[in-house]
Amino acid sequence: MPVPATPSTDLDLIEAFSSIQGEGLLVGVRQIFLRFPECNLTVRYCDTPFQPTSHCTVEDPPGSGNLLQLNNPVCHGQLVEIFNRWCFAAPNVHHSFSITGGEPLLHATQLKEWLLSLRKLLPIYLETNGILLDQLELLISQLDWVAMDIKLESQTGQATDWKTHRKFLKIANRTNCYVKIVVGNDTSEAELHQAAKLINEVSDAIPLILQPVTKNGKVGVSVQQLLTMQQHAAKFHSDVRVVPQTHVFLGVM
Repeated sequence: MPVPATPSTDLDLIEAFSSIQGEGLLVGVRQIFLRFPECNLTVRYCDTPFQPTSHCTVEDPPGSGNLLQLNNPVCHGQLVEIFNRWCFAAPNVHHSFSITGGEPLLHATQLKEWLLSLRKLLPIYLETNGILLDQLELLISQLDWVAMDIKLESQTGQATDWKTHRKFLKIANRTNCYVKIVVGNDTSEAELHQAAKLINEVSDAIPLILQPVTKNGKVGVSVQQLLTMQQHAAKFHSDVRVVPQTHVFLGVM
């Protein structure tokens, strides 16, 4: 498999690895994850480190336990060569690249150049908190999937930006997309109604994933509560699913 031509733009990364997607609509597929630093929101349930680091950690080959340390900012061409080897050695194993963080859209300008070459290897799946409109607009033509979060005030302690989320979802709906909402014991019926209405107003074909908060490696919401939450959301949107963080139970990254 020939190595795609790559841009010279370098970017800071926290880690790059191959693993099983543990959340949302594509749970169970194998992806190559690129985790970017920095975030524009503070979320109290977030369990992912996103502070900038001096090195990017890459397990190469996948599953080997052999960790490479690449200096930040990372040379994109070097990473693409690694990913090309992975795809050649194990064809059809990886579904897509998962562009995650932190908030990867904070790096949209440089990331636009990266996606041009990455997408020649695999489709692109973006995980985002659904706030940065202009940055999504810049990248949307290069995205095959958008996994958009709606951060509820009951879980974050910060007011939910419903107006911006609606605008963001309209852009995301130009490609495959879904919305994920982390729910906890104090998630209100009113929040679920508002989220479901918002999604349905954009498109009744967009799946809504209710993801129970994970506490100490266990689901932090009872099954009965989850069924009730699903029922509340389903009053205003037909495609509502409950999917926990399965990678926690599998013990994978």
